[in-house]
Amino acid sequence: MHVVGTAGHVDHGKSTLTQALTGINPDRWEEEQARQMTIDIGFAWLDLPNGERIGIVDVPGHRDFIENMLAGVGGIDAAILVIAADEGVMPQTREHLAILDLLAVPTGLIALTKTDLVDDPDWLELVQLDIMEVVQDTIFEGQPIVPVSAHTGAGLDELVAALTDLLEHQPPRTDLGNPRLPIDRVFTISGFGVVVTGTLQDGTLSVGQEVDIQPANVQARIRGLQSHEESVECAGPGRRVAVNLRGVEKAELARGHVLGLPGAWHPTTLVDAWLRYLPAAQRPLEHNDPVKLFAGSAEIMGRVRLLDKEIVLPGEEGWIQIRLEDPLVAAHGDRYIIRRPSPPETIGGGVILDTAPGRRWKRFRPDVIARFETLLGGDTLDIALLELANTRRPVRISDLDLDETSLDHAMSAGHLLALRDGWVIHSQSWAQIADRTTQTLAQFHAGEPLRLGMPAETLRNRLRLDPAPFELVLDGLAEENLVVIEGSGTLRLPDHAVRFSAAQEAALRKLWQAIDESPYTPPTVAQAQELVGEGVLQYLLERGELMRISTEIFLTPNVLREWIDFARDTLKSNQPLTVAALRDHFGTTRRYALDFPERLDALAITRRRGDERVRGSGDWDRLL
Repeated sequence: MHVVGTAGHVDHGKSTLTQALTGINPDRWEEEQARQMTIDIGFAWLDLPNGERIGIVDVPGHRDFIENMLAGVGGIDAAILVIAADEGVMPQTREHLAILDLLAVPTGLIALTKTDLVDDPDWLELVQLDIMEVVQDTIFEGQPIVPVSAHTGAGLDELVAALTDLLEHQPPRTDLGNPRLPIDRVFTISGFGVVVTGTLQDGTLSVGQEVDIQPANVQARIRGLQSHEESVECAGPGRRVAVNLRGVEKAELARGHVLGLPGAWHPTTLVDAWLRYLPAAQRPLEHNDPVKLFAGSAEIMGRVRLLDKEIVLPGEEGWIQIRLEDPLVAAHGDRYIIRRPSPPETIGGGVILDTAPGRRWKRFRPDVIARFETLLGGDTLDIALLELANTRRPVRISDLDLDETSLDHAMSAGHLLALRDGWVIHSQSWAQIADRTTQTLAQFHAGEPLRLGMPAETLRNRLRLDPAPFELVLDGLAEENLVVIEGSGTLRLPDHAVRFSAAQEAALRKLWQAIDESPYTPPTVAQAQELVGEGVLQYLLERGELMRISTEIFLTPNVLREWIDFARDTLKSNQPLTVAALRDHFGTTRRYALDFPERLDALAITRRRGDERVRGSGDWDRLL
């Protein structure tokens, strides 16, 4: 199914032609019908001789309603440029033609209307020659010019035949599995509730589906679907669709919102884009100029940042970033239009390159421009690799929009590196992570020379990685011998080693002597710090040579295992564990005998019951 849009100057007969072709008056407002002038977009449908039913979007031609016109032509497959035979090409003819060209509407034809008002064949020929000159280098160049009269019916059959032939050469819309419906109308029907309409893109909607509407950030369920007033269970891309929603209020929705699957589409207030500035623009475009952006059915104010030029002259192209005042939902490759808000004027348009740049780019950066060039002209693999490089983290192969051949090519060319469990990372991202890791650890070692290494969680936070991909990265870094993972979960560079001074070595010998003399009542943490210093004690704890029981005491691993065995055997024999029993068995003090079972309680290995401990659900290994 295809959707066709009309275009052309005011009073050239777009709505009259639509009604003559379809029997449907697209002017649904009383004011439109009374004034005989289209104010907002209207809709109709037509059955072609080949059996296809097409949607028709009729747009206003008056210059005051250009912005309504833009809401209707975003998703069309072809356009009918309507030009009245008695007037010929007029100002809004040119403006609509420029808009259709900027939006890259795939194809179109020209309807020369009101031929019943012209008796002079020379005038008709002159008008057609003028049209052919005006449409040069646009989608209408070389396309049929069909003389018609909506009043007499002359030429209507020929117009339908030409339209049929035109659309038969247009491929159907691709189903990407990610539907989005730019909403162009919101209304309610008594007994049914809220209804939204639009031209469906990129996927299929079905009755009963849960949907999100962004940027309103509201959720709803599809109660019913209609296409051209016929109820359907599902609707695919390229169709005009009316969606009856449950669970949402009309006041929450508006033209410009986008309906899609839950979590699929995210609004943005910053977009990167390629711009073609119209030769007819009245003055150059300057950095930070205010503009109105039109994309899909949305209309949003913003400011344009010029990234490769000081100014853009009429007829020039450029790379821009637009900061929007309100959020927009769009996708890479979407077409857009910009207008100057005052005095109102269509000045250009182009292609949205990135809807989530994440930053305001500095101007005149060659690497940024190179990125834009790839996004505009690169193939699917080039763009996918560029986006992967920008993520700077591992991704699942299943999340890549690449076929097996492209994936194999990227791997064999060294663009992608395989990690385990179906994850890959861009080689550039890997190099950046490796460099950041070695620099971070080197700085840590310089600042903490007595520390065995950096805690793994600290490095993960520095790299801004989620736990799962971080573990993969860590394994890869260790395999390349860039990082050593100690048993205590700390990380160090391969050439890092803790070296003590002679005074520290002497203090260490005194500490070990004190521990050997009283293994069950060793020095406290405070006493050990006073003897060897905080840095040396931290090193012993990180190495696992001492095991901290509480903020105040530690034990050696061998003694801790003895205490664990005693506690476990006591509880296994159905005897309660008490502080007194522990103190008497090891000849220690109450302070040590009290802190140990409190540690067991904290790990849920035991539960306190009065002065006794009974077995809990925790694992004994958590102590070591």
